[in-house]
Amino acid sequence: MEKKETLLLIDGFNLLSRCYFATAYGKEMHDLPRNSKGQFTNAIRVTIQKLLMLVREHEPTHITVAWDVKRDETLRREKYADYKGTRNELPEPLIQQFETLVELFDTIGISQLTIPRYEADDIIGTLVNRWRKEKDGECIIYSNDRDLLQLLCEKTSQLISIKRDEIKYTLSHFQEEYGITPLQWIDVKALLGDKSDNIPGVAGVGDKAALPLIQQYGAIEFIYENFETLDPKYKRYLKKLEAGRDMAILSKDLCTIFTDVPDLIEHDLEICKYELDKQAVREALQALEIQIRVG
Repeated sequence: MEKKETLLLIDGFNLLSRCYFATAYGKEMHDLPRNSKGQFTNAIRVTIQKLLMLVREHEPTHITVAWDVKRDETLRREKYADYKGTRNELPEPLIQQFETLVELFDTIGISQLTIPRYEADDIIGTLVNRWRKEKDGECIIYSNDRDLLQLLCEKTSQLISIKRDEIKYTLSHFQEEYGITPLQWIDVKALLGDKSDNIPGVAGVGDKAALPLIQQYGAIEFIYENFETLDPKYKRYLKKLEAGRDMAILSKDLCTIFTDVPDLIEHDLEICKYELDKQAVREALQALEIQIRVG
């Protein structure tokens, strides 16, 4: 019986940065492990351990790692100059390990994608869309970024860390928790904004109002279309919603993940095909002087 195809989409910087900060916490740069060539290795070690675990547990037939471009080179920055404007610069050891990891993934044959002006979310969104249309198998997103919940469907789930556990968060989980469709998650985020991405949202509209408003009216456009007759229970938010109308519309645009990145429309999904070559991984890690049990 032929094995069912499974696509694993990895948000590269989300994984690498989590591995970096988990192992660099409370340490100075000179305390971080390096190999004899002076290359930092703390984040790479944990990233590869995680990758091997994902391959072992989920047995993907296809893998792609999506990488972000620099934040000032994105389409969203062109639309909103302050997009991601509050983020700190990345530490030098993290940047160096990103460059090393890209080379390592090339060496062991893992597909990687970076598309000018688009972010990793957009690459993931487009590949999710292609996969659901063209393939019968499952698609698994690996990222802790909850913006990606808008991509969930019957075929697509997301691996999310909650406290110390990692759960496979499905469409059913989402519907049970929020009572809306994944696409309506964009509207909730448009009202709430996003501090990490510096997306403004509507000032003064928080968790207590954002989700109920979308549950009741379906989308921010319908909230404003019915503004004069909004349910009285939202009376305290009327002035805030009115003042934040333009920001709500802008925020929805910024929160919407592209699912039609032009360079990926014709991308051959078979390029993502992957079969773990344990010996190749061992040799690549040995070259970096990283000792991990590959299996």
